[in-house]
Amino acid sequence: MRKNLRLFWALLPFVASIAMAVPEAPRRIDITAKRFSYTPDKIILKKDEPVVLVFHSEDVTHGFTAPDLNIKADDIKKDKESEVSFTPTQPGHFVGKCAHLCGKDHGSMTLQIDVVN
Repeated sequence: MRKNLRLFWALLPFVASIAMAVPEAPRRIDITAKRFSYTPDKIILKKDEPVVLVFHSEDVTHGFTAPDLNIKADDIKKDKESEVSFTPTQPGHFVGKCAHLCGKDHGSMTLQIDVVN
C-alpha cells in the first residue's frame, strides 16, 4: 500500500502537467442558413477563444462572409456541413452576410457577431 502511495505522489506532477498541456477543443456553433435568415441570427463569442462555425443549409446554396473578422464560407449546401475555424482577436459588434446570391431578399440575410472580452 505504501509503495503504491509513494508511486502516486511521484507521478502526480507528471500527470498534472500532461492534463494542463492538453488544449481544449474549440467551441462549435451550429448555424442554419435558410432563405433569407441565419438561425441563430446573433452569436456572442469571447475574444481569443477559438471557435468553429458549422454552417448548414435548409434549402438552396448559401455563403457567409464577415470581412472585419476575416471569415468566409463558400458553398453552404443543403445536407452538407461547411466549417470555418477562427479565433476572434478584437472585441466589437460585427455583421456577417450571405455571400452567395440566394434570391430576392438575399441582401437582408445577416448574422450579428458580438465579440466580448
